[in-house]
Amino acid sequence: MKLGIIVGSLRRESFSRKIAQNVAELFPKGIEAEFIDIDLPMYNQDLDDDGTPPQAWTDFRAAVEACGAYLFVTPEYNRTITPLLKNALDIGSRPYGQNVWGGKKGAVISVSPGAIGAFGANHALRQAVVFLDITMLQQPEMYIGGVTKLLDGEGRVNEGTGAFLRKFAEQFTKFIGG
Repeated sequence: MKLGIIVGSLRRESFSRKIAQNVAELFPKGIEAEFIDIDLPMYNQDLDDDGTPPQAWTDFRAAVEACGAYLFVTPEYNRTITPLLKNALDIGSRPYGQNVWGGKKGAVISVSPGAIGAFGANHALRQAVVFLDITMLQQPEMYIGGVTKLLDGEGRVNEGTGAFLRKFAEQFTKFIGG
């Protein structure tokens, strides 16, 4: 199975990307984890209606459609997901009736330097993907707070966080049938 990993941050030193890279290594053989780029032009329905969607949208939709499940790893901006991630969700769900996300499974890990682990972003994403027909893993919930204290200089997580991520990867693997 191909697992699409979608990181809601473009920062060079993105904490979300570092956590995603740590998790990607934990999936067993048989699950091919692939990072899907979401640095996309903003969605404008006129381009779909005119039959002139940007190639980046077409490529993104194909990459999403090729996956059997998705792992979203997101920071929190103002108690919600990043505009980057919301735009990707919209592009994949349009034009109307051509939702490439639908009927698949997913999970979310939210990441923050703050204490509450991007709780708002985690739940905002869950709210959006329900409409997109992505069935989300419910447990374990993954809020990673204080992330700056959990990563070393190479972006590797400490032992306790590694154990937490392993438990998550095992549960997600069972959930998606891997």
